Amino acid sequence: MRRVFLYLIGTALAAAASEPDTIGLPELTISARRPMTEIGVRRSRLDSVALKENVALSMADVLGFNSSVYVKNYGRATLSTVSFRGTSPGHTGVTWNGLPVNSPMLGMTDFSLIPSYFVDKASLLHGSASLSEASGALGGAVALSTSPEALKEGFSCAYTQGVGSFRTFDEFLRVAYRKRRWHTATRVAFSSSANDFTYINRDKKLNIYDENHNIIGQYYPKEKNRCGAFRDFHLLQEASYAWSGADRMTLSVWYTASDRQLPMITTDYGDERGVDNRQRENTVRATAAWRRLSGVWNLETRAGYIHTWSAYDYRRETGNGAWTTLTRARSLVNTYLASSTLNWWPAERWLFTASFTARLHDVRSSDRRLSTAGSDTDIGYHKRRPETCLTATARWQPVDGAGLAVMLREESFGSDLTPPIPAIFADWTALRGSVSSGNWRLTLKASGSRNFHYPTLNDLYFMPGGNPDLKSEKGLTCDCGAVWNLDIPGRASLALEAGWHDSRISDWILWLPTTKGFFSPKNVKTVHAYGVELRGEASLQFGRGWSARFNGNWSWTPSVNCGDPISEGDASVGKQLPYVPRVAGSATLRLQWRRWGLLAKWMGYGRRWTQSSNEAGISGVLPAYGICNLTAERALRLRRVELNLKLSVCNLFDKEYQTVAGRPMAGRNFEAFLEFRI
Repeated sequence: MRRVFLYLIGTALAAAASEPDTIGLPELTISARRPMTEIGVRRSRLDSVALKENVALSMADVLGFNSSVYVKNYGRATLSTVSFRGTSPGHTGVTWNGLPVNSPMLGMTDFSLIPSYFVDKASLLHGSASLSEASGALGGAVALSTSPEALKEGFSCAYTQGVGSFRTFDEFLRVAYRKRRWHTATRVAFSSSANDFTYINRDKKLNIYDENHNIIGQYYPKEKNRCGAFRDFHLLQEASYAWSGADRMTLSVWYTASDRQLPMITTDYGDERGVDNRQRENTVRATAAWRRLSGVWNLETRAGYIHTWSAYDYRRETGNGAWTTLTRARSLVNTYLASSTLNWWPAERWLFTASFTARLHDVRSSDRRLSTAGSDTDIGYHKRRPETCLTATARWQPVDGAGLAVMLREESFGSDLTPPIPAIFADWTALRGSVSSGNWRLTLKASGSRNFHYPTLNDLYFMPGGNPDLKSEKGLTCDCGAVWNLDIPGRASLALEAGWHDSRISDWILWLPTTKGFFSPKNVKTVHAYGVELRGEASLQFGRGWSARFNGNWSWTPSVNCGDPISEGDASVGKQLPYVPRVAGSATLRLQWRRWGLLAKWMGYGRRWTQSSNEAGISGVLPAYGICNLTAERALRLRRVELNLKLSVCNLFDKEYQTVAGRPMAGRNFEAFLEFRI
């Protein structure tokens, strides 16, 4: 494989000298009226170029460098979660092609298991905007979608081979075919790595002895990331058929098989050869949708199914080749979904939307653990929970540039019915103008909503510790902001957005230790999360093939526990929530000259407390950090084949940092990619 990869690189570089000059085409500008579905909505769309930057990226990587949400990860190919506006990962809703993918057991989504090459469109819905996409998303939602469509009729193929540091290999293949009304596409992605990077362990100190065995100094040892190897396989099959101008059927099936070792923490002095800490998962997601378009209405009906089998095993060697299983956990989740959405335009300035969603979760969980007495105990639960959601929305544009939307939701979880969930959205293009062959406008936005987040199945039934008496978390959210856009066709565009948000969440669920030696969840907190979000985008055309594009995000998000103390020694009241940075930011700069490209990326987070009391003791605070990646690429065209060669430097300045205490992150490392397109 390595010889083949080096040969292909050499062939591509040799062909560069004979490449014909490129011909620049005039830019085509298409203008359209803003969809009424976007009235008052705070939505951040991710650049399609960022999604396809390289095959090694997961959606956790893309969101970290292209938004201001907090991405908490334990290293590459380990659990990566996303938090909006100071809330928890369980308060972030995630959908794929309209199918909710949050785990009914844990309530969260592992973004490290979503390869960015499997996503064609991605957007972030902030605050109240999440109600149009997901249930219980108190912070926001991430909407992902794929499309089987090919640009031209006939056959197309793309293959990418990546090679990186730490014996990392990434491969991606896409085969697509389009014939009149038929579209079909198959994607395959495979990643593997020893993931054995070297780092300085600041959580250990080794002594230096003189010849008389006296301690004369200490130092931090240099160690390798132990037990961090992984193998991930993804297969996505899509098909669509349009049998008339108004009817369209689509089918998507996504299979994931993952086998990952969980790296040893920095304070573990054990031998990696005597540890087996492994997470495995097989998941199938399938969705079929039918859409009917008419002059004044459209209807979309969807059916979905998710099957997930996961296993966690933790074993240690006890000596003489004998192993002891400390934990053996298994879970089996089946989720069935049916939904329908109707949009109706009775007049040019009115839009009414009604939708209904029904889900059924069937979960089996078992956990076999070694007790203190040395005997095995097998505990778990088997539960089914139906969930329904009915939504009605009215949107109105009284005049050009102004819009108002009112939404009402009703949800049920099992036999429990939530109170009505209202939301209101408004926007107004307050100012317009023109400057040197361009136009600009200033749009004001505001929204407010009520929301509920029902406890997960583990919160209610996990053994031991589940609490079936938990109440739903309740949230009140409001935000307002302004967007300024400037567009000079063929030369430049600029978009600046600033917003304020304020949320109060009561009955926050927290797992606390009990006198019986295990943890149990309780409704104990009232959280006040508020802050500022800033976003900017700019693009420039310099002429002679030069272009530049910039994207920047920054947020300031205090998220404070405002509840009553749960004990005399509770020092968490009035303090920032653990693992929630007050400051987060990211920036990307892309330069393009003909077929050459250069991309610089930066992301950073402020300090994070690891304890609810915000005490800075040993490992009590993780310092702020910022990391930078740099990528250079060269595109080549050889008759019917297009080649793209990329070289990336990750963590360019070799920054030492941790996102989670005790979990080391890789220093400077390299990746090379070669892409073929037919």
